[in-house]
Amino acid sequence: MSLENALSGLKVIELASVLAGPSVGAFLAELGAVVIKIENRLTHGDVTRSWKLPTESETIDISSYFSSVNWGKYSIGLDLRTEQGLEIVHDLIAQSDIVLASYKPGDAEKLRVDNETLRQLNPGLIYAHITGYGSNSHRPGYDAIIQAESGFTFMNGESDGGPVKMPVALMDVLAAHQVKEGILLALLRRERTGEGQYLEVSLIQSGAASLVNQAANWLVGGTIPQRMGSDHPNIAPYGTIFQTGDGKEIVLAVGTDRQFTRLCEILGIPEIASDTRFLSNTDRVKHREELKRTLQQFIEKLPRDEFLKQLTEKNIPAGGVCDMKEVFEKSEVRELLIEATSARGPSLQGLRTAVFISDSESAASEVLPPPHYGEHTEMILRRYLGLQDSSIQALINEGVIDGMGE
Repeated sequence: MSLENALSGLKVIELASVLAGPSVGAFLAELGAVVIKIENRLTHGDVTRSWKLPTESETIDISSYFSSVNWGKYSIGLDLRTEQGLEIVHDLIAQSDIVLASYKPGDAEKLRVDNETLRQLNPGLIYAHITGYGSNSHRPGYDAIIQAESGFTFMNGESDGGPVKMPVALMDVLAAHQVKEGILLALLRRERTGEGQYLEVSLIQSGAASLVNQAANWLVGGTIPQRMGSDHPNIAPYGTIFQTGDGKEIVLAVGTDRQFTRLCEILGIPEIASDTRFLSNTDRVKHREELKRTLQQFIEKLPRDEFLKQLTEKNIPAGGVCDMKEVFEKSEVRELLIEATSARGPSLQGLRTAVFISDSESAASEVLPPPHYGEHTEMILRRYLGLQDSSIQALINEGVIDGMGE
């Protein structure tokens, strides 16, 4: 069985928006599940459709942001607050396997798409609910706020500067991975028992659970992690960025004394490895600023590519600091690219989200492009609910659904 067919036959209803929930939906679609994205007719779909760069077209409803986590899905636009709209969603969920939700606590109950209501319709349903702060808090979850409140923003930035948010919505990404793991375990449990399951993942706990060594630096070491730029609090030179002779930048990740000795040999300063200030990692961490100044004097004499080649030959972990163009020039990264041409817009490129491989499975190569708002409304109603054209047109006329035609 190929990777793209691993979840073939499963149906997923996505009642989630923005990034965390939709990224789970994209992952499941890539593995073969049918993912139906329910979009709010009153807001004309997922809010990220309008989150555009100044360089993006204003006439197309698929932004770069939206496209990043919505490949492989079908879109249906409807008003969930109407009885007819709710009935459509309930009928779809009754024949589905997984629901992805990202409502604030209490909102799903008001809309009658909560776990208890839906599990009565479908006892085998797996209901995955993403919240900001858990089921006991009504605070909405925004990545920038969670980054700040989970400690990441405080630690991020240069030592002589202020706290800085990371440029990726990492809390959403981390929460999405927790949800994926929970869903796969719930599917295994359902396979064994036939029972559905309720899963809840909060952004704040996902972020805190990912603090790893920085959490332990406080819990065990009694030290509050401070801003250190790219440096590592426990290892040196690890994560440290140096400028090369051609004005480019590299990062070193020297984790052992042997690697440090080899680095000094490449730089033509073998005596530095036996300097009492730099003999061990503990010594190097204590004298990291002196170490950085010493290494920079010699690294800045070498061109980046030549230096990196020497480091690779000596098995010293290092890499160039790449912009996005350089990232996608790497063969390993280009293997993740997916591309699709839409009849209603320009061709799009995206990235596979399921990147694990095995010796018996191949990665997905073709995935549906990110959908336009309501692009599949009529098809879904015909295929899965058996509605006739006259009934569909009546729903459109009554403002229950939006469709784009076939």
